[in-house]
Amino acid sequence: MQITTEMIKELRAVTSAPFLDCRKALEESNGDMKRAVDWLREKGMVTAAKRADREASNGVVELYSHGAGRVGVMVELNCETDFVARSEQFRHLAHELALQIAASAPRYIRPEEIPAAEVEHEAQIAKARALEEGKPAGVLEKIVEGRVEKYKDEVCLLRQTYIRDESITVEKLVLQNVAAIGESLVVRRFQRWELGETLAS
Repeated sequence: MQITTEMIKELRAVTSAPFLDCRKALEESNGDMKRAVDWLREKGMVTAAKRADREASNGVVELYSHGAGRVGVMVELNCETDFVARSEQFRHLAHELALQIAASAPRYIRPEEIPAAEVEHEAQIAKARALEEGKPAGVLEKIVEGRVEKYKDEVCLLRQTYIRDESITVEKLVLQNVAAIGESLVVRRFQRWELGETLAS
């Protein structure tokens, strides 16, 4: 299919992607505008993943209080430059992460941070539950694995479903911002407090 300048301009208007990338996206998708947008988004995610290794030592500590002071959140989000740290988009992302933490109460940022003993404990609970439900022995391991992964989705910030858009995870939200901003962004640490909770909890 012939890719016209008008088609490229239309795609650029929708995505703000560079001219040559728009041409390539339209060529790859045989002129299908929707598929071209998806192609560009995926390309952005790949670029974002490559940027993840770059040093991010600037940023912001976002503070958020929810429910008339019943829940408090502090989250540190890092970027590469002071210029980006002051940008509205970066500040907005930090605020969104604080809202996510307040609403969904994650305990870790990523799965690698979960202690092995905790993962094993969850696996044992999942196995006992599956046996109680009378699941066949042949599928037991798969069921346990699935339930442990679901647990990780619940307790790890980056694996949680984003509260404003259930079609993406928090990790994808961060990667979308990396692709848009053009710098490595790192959720460094967070703390969540809830009124009346004990130190043990």
